[in-house]
Amino acid sequence: MITSTKKIVVFFAIALLLFAVSCGGRADAVDTSQPASAAAPADTARGFDLLPKPDASQIPNLQAELLDERGKTTASPLGTFDFKNYTYPLPRGWQNPDSADMTLTNGRVAPVAVDTDLGMDPDELAERKSRRRIGMSYVTTKFFDVTGDGQDEAFVVLKVETTGSAIPQIVYVYTWKDDKPELIWPIRTGDRADGGLKDLRGENGELVIELYGQDRFVLGDTETSKITDDEEQLCCPTYFTRSRYKWNGKDFLMQGKRLTFPTADPSQPPVENMMEIIEKQKGGKK
Repeated sequence: MITSTKKIVVFFAIALLLFAVSCGGRADAVDTSQPASAAAPADTARGFDLLPKPDASQIPNLQAELLDERGKTTASPLGTFDFKNYTYPLPRGWQNPDSADMTLTNGRVAPVAVDTDLGMDPDELAERKSRRRIGMSYVTTKFFDVTGDGQDEAFVVLKVETTGSAIPQIVYVYTWKDDKPELIWPIRTGDRADGGLKDLRGENGELVIELYGQDRFVLGDTETSKITDDEEQLCCPTYFTRSRYKWNGKDFLMQGKRLTFPTADPSQPPVENMMEIIEKQKGGKK
């Protein structure tokens, strides 16, 4: 009788052990020294897909300032030029496989999407990729003088069409010369919270550019990379950065400090040159 009881006990012990293993066998990975809630921030930091989905009614209109009525008219001949039917060079990072310029017709050129599969023959894969093309659509044109010549320049904003949900944009800055537009600066911006274009305007002879994100600004003709850990939902940026540029007859050069503001309250004191602050903090750690 005692032998039978021992067998039953042993049987149930083995069964319970096998059940625990079959359910994932992760009991040894649980850290019971901290409450379960402490793990939540680490999960959230892994990517946008783990953050709460925003309420569509609360998603801000990130194009509101670009599409307002400021700078919509000018006495310059640029004001009557048809930028919706025009050819634009594609800046670094957005060239098509054939490196051709982009010609808009009635404000748009459709993208060309071609399906590919990693299991395809390499030659077929390369051929299919060569047929892909980005598209472009007209957003708006703003006019203000930032070169100091007394004549407004045109700031033509185009949206890159990728067949996805991204909204990167390109700004083409034109002056009027020899009875036609002359491109003096193309500016590539990012996608919404990731360095997307918030606003651009002329102030006191300088060009003001605002990009979404922490310490995001234009360097050369492209937006800078984001600061490490500057992770947030693309739809809903919580910071933007204001930077200023002055024309020297050949290039637009940055003036003063880069200022990062919270989008919810831009009246708060900004953080100046945030990237340099972070680099100093890293350098001070041993």
